Amino acid sequence: MQSNPQNILGRLMTQIVWPRKYRSAYLLALLSTLTLVGCETVIDAKLDEGPTQLSVDAWLTDGLSEQRIRLTQTAPYLQNGAAIPATGARVGIRDGKGRTYLFTDPDNDGFYSWKPSSPTDTLGRIGETYTLGIEYGGQQYVSVSRMNRVPAVDSIVFREEKVNPISEERGFQAEFYVKDFPGAPDYYRIRFFRNGQLQNRPNDLITVYDAGFSSNGNTDGLLFIRPIRQSINPERLYARNDTVRVEVQSITPEAFFFLAELRTQISNGGLFATPPANVPTNIRNLNANGPAATGFFVTSAVRSRTARVTDEMIRK
Repeated sequence: MQSNPQNILGRLMTQIVWPRKYRSAYLLALLSTLTLVGCETVIDAKLDEGPTQLSVDAWLTDGLSEQRIRLTQTAPYLQNGAAIPATGARVGIRDGKGRTYLFTDPDNDGFYSWKPSSPTDTLGRIGETYTLGIEYGGQQYVSVSRMNRVPAVDSIVFREEKVNPISEERGFQAEFYVKDFPGAPDYYRIRFFRNGQLQNRPNDLITVYDAGFSSNGNTDGLLFIRPIRQSINPERLYARNDTVRVEVQSITPEAFFFLAELRTQISNGGLFATPPANVPTNIRNLNANGPAATGFFVTSAVRSRTARVTDEMIRK
């Protein structure tokens, strides 16, 4: 029998002694300047900033390391500057076996963390389902995520190429090899690092369905297709002795579509830009009439491999 999320949260909240935090994002409005013959009128529009919301960035892994959840408050659409941290929240994770993990914010900066008690301790376990509970601003928020399987990264190789067709400058193109599991659909996210620096342009947000980009490819159980294998290259190709690290992360179907929509919104611009829209969230307020939250909760198993551009790693 499936547990009621509200009961899970209630148990989670009562088993822990807690701390609090965050801010919100909302819509655009128009400032108009009307020019008439011989005069100019400036209309000073009073914009409705909308309510502040809790924003949740919770991406937990099976790594043997500290796990962090960031809570902020959304800000008005036209406001620039760093997000305001949501401090003083009570944050915890409960797994399907009843283990509870308390996240605390010792620096009062909106980053809530859990640290393993030993070098072999981990929060994340493949096949386990996790419930996130947050108490903030008199509201209780809940979300559920399952940690799915992930294949190993078999290898990374490099090939020497021209930087572009009209240039004599040359660099090294990386390609990694991973084989999808056969059977049920699998969803992944790819991240890559150049000399320890995460590459995070909009087109570096790479998601994978089985071994392709979508369910239309019929790639179940196959080697990742070549465009995905070669998607780990920065704008300028790698140089000799550069270090490249590739991560393959398992994600849920809901996270796959969340990231796809996020990529669309990040890349939305230019002549054919569409009006901005809120991306979906799996964070739910237990009070149906209370303020909604934004953001997403993901649990992810991670496998990685690191290689350096050296003679033995370069292929013809």
